[in-house]
Amino acid sequence: MPSSEQNGIKSWQLRTRPEQLLRWFFWLIGIAIFLFCWRLISEKTIWMFVEDSPRQAIDMAERMVPPKWEYMGKLWIPVWDTINIATLGTMLAILIAIPIAFCAARNTSPSLTFVRPIALFIIVSSRSINSLIWALMLVTLIGPGVFAGVIAIGLRSIGFCAKLLYEAIEEIDPNQVEAIEATGASKAQKLSYGIVPQIMPAFAGISVFRWDINIRESTVLGLVGAGGIGLQLDSSISTLAWTQVSLILIVILGTVVVSEWVSAKIRHAII
Repeated sequence: MPSSEQNGIKSWQLRTRPEQLLRWFFWLIGIAIFLFCWRLISEKTIWMFVEDSPRQAIDMAERMVPPKWEYMGKLWIPVWDTINIATLGTMLAILIAIPIAFCAARNTSPSLTFVRPIALFIIVSSRSINSLIWALMLVTLIGPGVFAGVIAIGLRSIGFCAKLLYEAIEEIDPNQVEAIEATGASKAQKLSYGIVPQIMPAFAGISVFRWDINIRESTVLGLVGAGGIGLQLDSSISTLAWTQVSLILIVILGTVVVSEWVSAKIRHAII
């Protein structure tokens, strides 16, 4: 915005000249980084394929219509496996995340110099590795199947659940805990009556929300052999059975929509 002048003297200005130059300098740096990254991407991209992609997409869409509805009979068990992977993986993550969250929270950690950094490291490690990578490693270690998918979802979810839960623990009202302590309560009683009741709504919401996310993630674990409907998706794509692929995508979409509706209803009932 232009500055106003009174008798040739500036009375107001949005930014000083050094601030404006610094702002333009950062814009210049950002544009230079963007152009550099674009150059790297362009060098490794076959643009002939990119230009032909709209025609290929139309051709694939035509091959996927109509869906092969009679294939639905073979999808019920994989869908059930997918739901089980998400549910059992979430339960496993919650069981492990609870003690980690209490160790990570400043107001409940046994040691801020030793135990808390270890708990935070576990949280960061879990959240840093995608579930597909966990599944790929576990399939190599324990073989393909639903069990590998459950463990992969659990390991991926520990960091998410523990992070949100320990933040909820740190945000509790300390006055309630002090009131419990004033009665001469033990540490277990202080935990049971002073801390747990305050974090239960957050705990329930986190659990349901993570389960909803895991439903979506478990649908693709079969691509690396970790069970679920992703196995059928991978085999259908490999054999170019596009009518089966379209049906599987419809089923995945329907499963995700239903899980979203269920989790929303549960969260609304709890919170």
